[in-house]
Amino acid sequence: MGVNYMTQEGFDALREEIRHLERVERPSISAQIAEARDKGDLSENAEYDAAKEAQGLLEMKIAKLKETLANSRVVDPKDLDISKVNILSTVKLMNKKFNKEVTYTIVTENEADLKQGKISSSSPIGKGLLGHKIGETVEVQVPAGIIPFEILDISI
Repeated sequence: MGVNYMTQEGFDALREEIRHLERVERPSISAQIAEARDKGDLSENAEYDAAKEAQGLLEMKIAKLKETLANSRVVDPKDLDISKVNILSTVKLMNKKFNKEVTYTIVTENEADLKQGKISSSSPIGKGLLGHKIGETVEVQVPAGIIPFEILDISI
C-alpha cells in the first residue's frame, strides 16, 4: 500500500473511527459471543456462529483502517502551490456542457463526500483537474461522456 495523503480532519476522523471500533464495537461483539456461548451446544448455535463471523469482520476492518492510518501523511495546506489544482484545493469551475458553475474541494478517497462538495483526487473529475491552472479548460472523461470544465478559481 502506498502513501495515503489526507487532511488533518480526515486523519483525526480515521483515528476516532478506529477508537470507536476498538472501544465500543469490539466489547459489544464479545458480549454477544459470551451470551451465545451460555446458551449451550455451540455446534448448532447460529447466534454464536453469527457473532464469531461479525467479530472476524470487525477485526479485519480494524486492521485495514490501522494500515491506512499507518500509511497516511497529513498534508499541510500552507505547503501547497495554489497556482495549480492540488489535493486540498478548492476549485471553482464552469461546467461548459451545462453552463453551470460548480465548486469542488479535491480530497483523498477516504474523505470524499459529494454532498459536501468534496471529490476524490482519484475520481475522473479529480484526476482530470489535478495540475491544471486558472483559465484552462479541461475536458474530463466521465461515464456519461466528456465534460469540459473551465477553471475559474483555485484556493485552499
